[in-house]
Amino acid sequence: MKIKFSLLTILFLSVGLWATAQGGGPRRTVEERVKAVVKAFESNFKMDKEKLSKTEVIFTKFYKDQDKVREELMSGGERPNFEAMREKMQPLNEARDKELKEILTEDQFKKWKDELEPALGPGRGNRPSRQ
Repeated sequence: MKIKFSLLTILFLSVGLWATAQGGGPRRTVEERVKAVVKAFESNFKMDKEKLSKTEVIFTKFYKDQDKVREELMSGGERPNFEAMREKMQPLNEARDKELKEILTEDQFKKWKDELEPALGPGRGNRPSRQ
């Protein structure tokens, strides 16, 4: 009986982990994503409260706009192709980066683009980037 229970438990855990790895888990909210970004900026750049507040505003707008675009593209019932998604997201990324350049130094912005942005991308949570 213990063996059957153990095997059943392993099976359920495996299926759960597999589903999460395939994007089956719930999508993080705008607030959760913003919190992760602000935490990364705070720990990596030691920014003052005013700049952190500006960063929070920038990313809140960015993530809300990103969600609107995603909803528009998904409203057709089919999953949009990667190129269409990237084309629609590019202006949002550019606007966000323009605003970030106003509050970050050149070195900080480079670190954001090279290290932090990839680590905070979809499905990556708040893990550091792989080197």
